[in-house]
Amino acid sequence: MSHPIRLAHAEDYPRIMEIWESAVKATHHFLAEEDFKYFKEVIPRDYLPDLEVYVMTENEIAEGFSAVAEGNLEMLFIHNESRGKGLGRTLYEFMKDKTDLTKVDVNEHNPQAIGFYTKMGFRQIGRSEKDGSGKDYPIIHMSL
Repeated sequence: MSHPIRLAHAEDYPRIMEIWESAVKATHHFLAEEDFKYFKEVIPRDYLPDLEVYVMTENEIAEGFSAVAEGNLEMLFIHNESRGKGLGRTLYEFMKDKTDLTKVDVNEHNPQAIGFYTKMGFRQIGRSEKDGSGKDYPIIHMSL
């Protein structure tokens, strides 16, 4: 089945946030409810408009999205109902070919993501006690 990938537009933000929410609820069990609400508010307001975001569709419905900035994979999320179909790998490979992607930061408490990026060829190069927002979620820094 074909999964077209295209640049996202502001009209895509509600669906992007649905994808984000479903993926985060399935994989980020460590995230406190107040932090979940915080990110749900700031992502569409402060992040998406400043990034070149790509959406992957299936039957013309967005099922995943991704963005890279300055070589860092800032986000790659697949709707929970579409996980396990190879969409993450397809979207990752598209981003790797399309951008200057060489790095990714992953929550230490998200072993599925660490395993995924390890399979994609990334290796740990560092660790931070706090995430990019200064919150107490340790981050694993990975590079190709």
